Amino acid sequence: MRKYIMNSAIIGAVFGGFQTLQATRKGPRDWRLVFIWISWIATLALAVGSVADEANDTPAEKKRKKIQDRRR
Repeated sequence: MRKYIMNSAIIGAVFGGFQTLQATRKGPRDWRLVFIWISWIATLALAVGSVADEANDTPAEKKRKKIQDRRR
């Protein structure tokens, strides 16, 4: 659970959700509001998916990714 709470992608998505709520309360209610919510839901889903994918890596895969990152 801590890996989800402390991840920067999740934290960013939560702050984006706060901004979405503010836009919903204070902004006009038109077709753009629907796209704001769709965008936030997609962002949250991608953040959760990336954390879950990171958590499922085996130690060998983590080592290989670290070596590849050093080469870049």
